[in-house]
Amino acid sequence: MKKLLLIAAIAVFGFTNAQDDSSTALSQGSWVIEANTGSWATGNTSFSLTSIDGNTLYSLGAEAGYFVKENLAIKVGLGYADADSIDGTFTYKVGAKYYIGGEFPVGLDFTGASVGGENANWVGLQGGYAWFVAPNVSIEPTVRYNVTLDDMKAESAFQGLIGFAFHF
Repeated sequence: MKKLLLIAAIAVFGFTNAQDDSSTALSQGSWVIEANTGSWATGNTSFSLTSIDGNTLYSLGAEAGYFVKENLAIKVGLGYADADSIDGTFTYKVGAKYYIGGEFPVGLDFTGASVGGENANWVGLQGGYAWFVAPNVSIEPTVRYNVTLDDMKAESAFQGLIGFAFHF
């Protein structure tokens, strides 16, 4: 865990010092790349690692967005999850994120997951806080609710996430 935190700190430092500060992070025409921590079970595009009774579950993913106007980004995300006891799951996400007052991100998106020819879909609603630790780097604790679109294939789920966003 210490190595992971050290790597994250080095990455944040590198992105912070390598960027041009001449534009606002949330301005029209800028980009955002996000990595989130979260649960592998809800078809999301986050990083997670869980081990229960010798069964290891993990997910990898990221999201990217383009600011079509001040504080409003259109986003896409991709992810992959796997476990010892199930086949790999491919996940995708399409949505929008709006920063209220430049510091309170709210989002709405459509998320889909596919495993073994079966699909599950959710509509996600989220809100949080964007703590800008540098002009182009934010840490975003977020609360999210995923509403299932098919009760026979998936369940609705509530999540708490920690996001790391890099703005270009």
